[in-house]
Amino acid sequence: MSTRKQLKSLAEARRGVIVPGAFNALSAKVIEDLGFEALYVTGAGVTNMWFGMPDQGFMGLAEIADHTARIRDAVGLPLIVDADTGFGNALNVRHTVRTLERAGADCIQFEDQVAPKRCGHFSGKDVISTEEAVSKIKAAVDARQDADLLIMARTDACATQGFEAAVERAQKFAEAGADILFVEAVTKAEEVRALPRRLSKPQLMNMVIGGRTPIFNADQLAELGYGIVLYANAALQGAVAGMQKALTVLRDEKQVQEASGLVTPFAERQRLVGKPEWDALEQRYA
Repeated sequence: MSTRKQLKSLAEARRGVIVPGAFNALSAKVIEDLGFEALYVTGAGVTNMWFGMPDQGFMGLAEIADHTARIRDAVGLPLIVDADTGFGNALNVRHTVRTLERAGADCIQFEDQVAPKRCGHFSGKDVISTEEAVSKIKAAVDARQDADLLIMARTDACATQGFEAAVERAQKFAEAGADILFVEAVTKAEEVRALPRRLSKPQLMNMVIGGRTPIFNADQLAELGYGIVLYANAALQGAVAGMQKALTVLRDEKQVQEASGLVTPFAERQRLVGKPEWDALEQRYA
């Protein structure tokens, strides 16, 4: 079964599959190694870790396409790719779909924010008109060359127009052909519980650590009927915490030992990046 069909099956099963975010190829390999079933190429993570900048629309199509291609080469998991607003109007969305489909995306996520977009859990965001947002989803659906490529439609309308307006938008995105729906940054537990009852298409719920949406256990979200439970930046936040701990010890004690537990052992690091396989290839072609 192709990774696109695998992802469609996972979403439609509505069993709350946990999908962590990857910000580069190594983080993707860790996610795969730990047995997760799919991963999310996170725009916020790429922006934070590649540029050292906040998630405020600084990432472009070239950067996310490059990261998608590198991650596609590194792992065999289904990939959901964050394409922000599609980097322009409906015509730009069409180009974005073609580009990311070639790069190896299995699902492409588009949101309805005004450009430049910002993290869904930041203040100050706004959304484009419903009509323009729907036209962009239609363009995305029409642009795909493989019918199994999934289109995910995200709305950030809760923050400015309220929960009911966001549900109405999501329904219109479904009617426009979106395969998966994503209502971002709901702030009340009753709203989390209500969405699967209000919308018939498979849905993603975003669990932002430290964000505005109340955290639910993935089993609870599965019982509610969510297909995907996204932890877009758990790996990023864990990596930053690990770097801060290890480098603080290095700064203060002037050394770090492998036995400290602060760092991944050298041998484990080499295993994760496939050095034994590369050694075997070197011998094969010597």
